[in-house]
Amino acid sequence: MNTLGQTRIRINGDISIVIAGAAGQGIQAIEYVLSRILRSISYNVFSTSEFMSRIRGGCNSTLLRVSAKKNSAYINRIDIFIPLDSAAFKHCKNRITNKTIILGDSDSLESEYNIVNIPFTKIATEIGGKIYANSVAVGVVCGMLGIEETKVKQYLEMHFSEKSADIIVKNIAASGQGFLLGAKLLADGLLTVNIDKDPTVANEFFMTGAEAVALGALAGGCDFVSSYPMSPSTNVLQFLAEHKNEFGIVVEQAEDEISAINMAIGAWYAGGRGFVTTAGGGFALMGEGVSLAGMLETPVVVNVGQRPGPATGLPTRTEQGDLDLVLYSGHGDFPRAIYAPGTIDGAYNAVRKAFEVADKYQIPSFILTDQYFLDSSWASPPFQNPSQPDVKNIVETVADYKRYAFSENGVSPRGIPGKGEGIVCVDSDEHTEEGYITESMDVREKMVRKRMKKLELLENDILVPKYLGPENLRFLVVCWGSNYTCVKEAVNLIGDSRLAMMHVTQIYPLHLTIKFRMSKAQKVIVVENNATGQFAKLMTRETGLPVHQTILKYDGMPFSVEELVEKISAAIA
Repeated sequence: MNTLGQTRIRINGDISIVIAGAAGQGIQAIEYVLSRILRSISYNVFSTSEFMSRIRGGCNSTLLRVSAKKNSAYINRIDIFIPLDSAAFKHCKNRITNKTIILGDSDSLESEYNIVNIPFTKIATEIGGKIYANSVAVGVVCGMLGIEETKVKQYLEMHFSEKSADIIVKNIAASGQGFLLGAKLLADGLLTVNIDKDPTVANEFFMTGAEAVALGALAGGCDFVSSYPMSPSTNVLQFLAEHKNEFGIVVEQAEDEISAINMAIGAWYAGGRGFVTTAGGGFALMGEGVSLAGMLETPVVVNVGQRPGPATGLPTRTEQGDLDLVLYSGHGDFPRAIYAPGTIDGAYNAVRKAFEVADKYQIPSFILTDQYFLDSSWASPPFQNPSQPDVKNIVETVADYKRYAFSENGVSPRGIPGKGEGIVCVDSDEHTEEGYITESMDVREKMVRKRMKKLELLENDILVPKYLGPENLRFLVVCWGSNYTCVKEAVNLIGDSRLAMMHVTQIYPLHLTIKFRMSKAQKVIVVENNATGQFAKLMTRETGLPVHQTILKYDGMPFSVEELVEKISAAIA
């Protein structure tokens, strides 16, 4: 084991572990097992992955962050680096420093860096095959962090419980060999880690953003999901499909995105609660369906997992470039609601809210997520459900029922076929109160006003932005969606008493608080992952107040805490 020239590292409170290598080498398996072991012994854990659009090859990485505090944001810093091939060094070159401990097979890795030799492949092969190198890596990290070996063994037994006894034994043996090497590194003083455990971890949920979106849909009464698989939203569909029998959900993998949204609209028409999950490229095909929902005044809920465009763009990377697409989707004027959560519990609540609002006001609701959010694993306190269960806003029709009856607030009583004596007639053409086609200009004008009245109702049902900072502020940093935790940590690290931040979960319509906070600040700075400042422009359009500066990123990677500290500090200097 070569440690010659390796800097001895002492880490207090926060350690960053990065595993990198080609697709197919089991990077995510290492991250999954390690994160669960660490959480089982009361450590705060956050993990996120970035990967190329390949089934095999390329170079991917996953970040595992273990903290005394509840840090849930991407950072550039690497404390322990585990490269599974030589290409990993070039891939992570800008993040490796002389304080990074590199653990790898020095006989097979070509690198200018000093490597602490861990013969992952040799150990795994001797035990039963290269496939067990993952468990060797798990053991090494656990040994270095001083975790009890019995805890590691217990988790591996549980994790592989559905496998054969031989596989369980070999994984435990591989982990044991790695554990001995990691423990020796700890004993030699190469790494000293001091991270306090957090007893509240035991009461938290730990899941991916995709799972939180799916659970929010279930809490919102989702009983039908139709989607065409498309990264990064496929994991939402997969979770609902895996649990469809438990929750009584109809799951339909449609032949294309057009069919997917039309099926969901049909489900709502029949009395269900339909859900669609897609990406920006898939949603682009749904524009006519969105407009159809607007004219039919039929609810529908769509999750749009954003990724860099245009066209196929970077299909497995992250961006916030689809706000304008969703905001202006569908031809003609009709109301909609758009949400962009920034935390696990925020996603659960926002998706549930999207179903409630879609049903209540008979409009399409959208959830904007992105690859970074959906593929990261986060912690959350237990979800809080409302004291009153959500009810479906469906009436029993009478013989002379009018689906589009004019009403003072713009919301007509919604009936469904078979519930009552009336006929539920809907039409994609402009229509009368009864739902029949019309070309009457007078009726047309009344119907448009009726539909748009719902925006006035929505103003009383908007999620309040989260504000952190002094009331007497000078600088206001605004973000939306997945940037919440990264901006929050950066603002806390800057520690300027004049600086405040605001995270907006409901993107449209905007809450009046936004205008109030903007008016109080001398300088408004918006952080978002796109090239044109889409949300900054929406804020100005809706409030009439200027955004003074934007901090934008659109290379396919999320913001890191370090770069936001630098850029926000420069903006307020």
